[in-house]
Amino acid sequence: MAKRRKGGTGTIRQRKDGRWEGRAVIGYDDKGLPKTKNVLAKTKRECLEKLAKLMESVSSSRAEKIRPDMAFGEWLDFWYQNYSKPRIRPTTQACYEGKIYGHIIPELGKIPLDQLAQKDLQQFYARLKKSGRLIRTQQFGEGLSDAMVRGCHATCRAALEKAVQEGLLRSNPAVGCKLPPKRGREMQVLSPQELQRFLIQAQAEGYYELFLMDLCTGLRRGELLALQWDDLDFGTGVLTVNKQAYEVKGKLQLSIPKTRASVRRLVLPPGVVEVLREYRSRVDSRWLFPSPVKEDAPISPGVVRKRLQIILQRAGCKKIRFHDLRHTFATLALENGMDVKTLSAMLGHVSAATTLDIYTHITGDMQADAAAKIDRGLGNEVQEDTSQPEPSQVTDFQPVGGQIRRSGTGCISEINDHLFEGRYSPVWPDGTRHSRNVYARTREECEAKLKVLIQEMQAERKAIQDQMRGITPPEKLTKKQRQIWEYIKFHPGETNYSTIAEGAGVNRYTVAKHYDMIRKMVIPGM
Repeated sequence: MAKRRKGGTGTIRQRKDGRWEGRAVIGYDDKGLPKTKNVLAKTKRECLEKLAKLMESVSSSRAEKIRPDMAFGEWLDFWYQNYSKPRIRPTTQACYEGKIYGHIIPELGKIPLDQLAQKDLQQFYARLKKSGRLIRTQQFGEGLSDAMVRGCHATCRAALEKAVQEGLLRSNPAVGCKLPPKRGREMQVLSPQELQRFLIQAQAEGYYELFLMDLCTGLRRGELLALQWDDLDFGTGVLTVNKQAYEVKGKLQLSIPKTRASVRRLVLPPGVVEVLREYRSRVDSRWLFPSPVKEDAPISPGVVRKRLQIILQRAGCKKIRFHDLRHTFATLALENGMDVKTLSAMLGHVSAATTLDIYTHITGDMQADAAAKIDRGLGNEVQEDTSQPEPSQVTDFQPVGGQIRRSGTGCISEINDHLFEGRYSPVWPDGTRHSRNVYARTREECEAKLKVLIQEMQAERKAIQDQMRGITPPEKLTKKQRQIWEYIKFHPGETNYSTIAEGAGVNRYTVAKHYDMIRKMVIPGM
């Protein structure tokens, strides 16, 4: 067996014409594809020498940028922009950038690369766990989750490992760090009775076809929402899955699936095809599940996630993730005799081993049943389970209508099993809508906090209205000064220059220049 070359040293092979060819990656293009250069030689030794010179020239071109004593933040940015970013998807990029520029660089960025020690990383992880959260502290506490801490570690370790390969470090200080334990999310599936109630409630709210499709195919959320009518052949019932939808910074985007195995064709049950045929006559869009507010766009993943929780709550079902609908499909398929290989292909897994690993508890029960059948076939006595499962009965569940709250009382939603969110969004005197939130562990506590918030915002709104009476902008103001004046008039409590600049439609420098003068005009005696 040929000896594997060390990473970052290129590859070498002998061509059919007898010459030796060396190849090295010199960078990556905008699509993440590697850019390579090659060298040719008559002998292996000559080829190795040429390849070494090629690698040296590539390294020397960036020698000014990277050096052992450079700041860890500079190296991390260089590693991400040149080695990591070109290879990962936009959604993954956003995740990486949040870790790198939001947590790692602010904390460890100034430490020289060759002086970064394991204790620095270990203390950093401890700070993240204790007080690392930058937003939504009221909802989730001040510390980051175990998964986020482990993600920051994985990023640091990968960047430092590349530094070792580049000869900047002798060893990786991230190796051996003590991390929070890895806890997998418990798989939740809906029972047959819950499924009945869920679909009845979904039909009452206009989401029956969407959730029925997912429960019959096990599609990922992005794959489901990216479906177009051209992907479905009503004659054969074949559904082609070749794209997915996802959100990046609030914008919906389409891309090919993550792996080649995810590009697949599924045969829908005839009953589902008929439901979709009738549903097609009511949909005037190229998308199977179009957005109700955006033209020529699929429904957004966030809307589907929120709607799922509402339907589950009203149907009296346990709280699950959207991905658990995929688990529900797989569980029902296995329990009804589908082989693992077929299920793996339907789910878009790379191999059946992935499916077996995820659904070990189900396949284990199936193997036990098979073993019992073989034992009986051999004439051995097997103690049978006399307890018979209760037959599934048609439910008499009646869909629950949405509770309409009285105007001016805000709204309350359940974020997860231990947190409620209250929101009040009144129209401000300038015609814009202002939203503020409160959070609590129980619905009753959230109602009480929301009531106080409403009183405070109403009082603030009235104070602005009273202040506005009789106030007119001086004629001497320029156009930009008038824009700032209008914003401050309606937002007297705002003092941040950047916020004012964004709201007024001017730059921050203009706000800083005129802020004091204009504020004295709006609020005399300030």
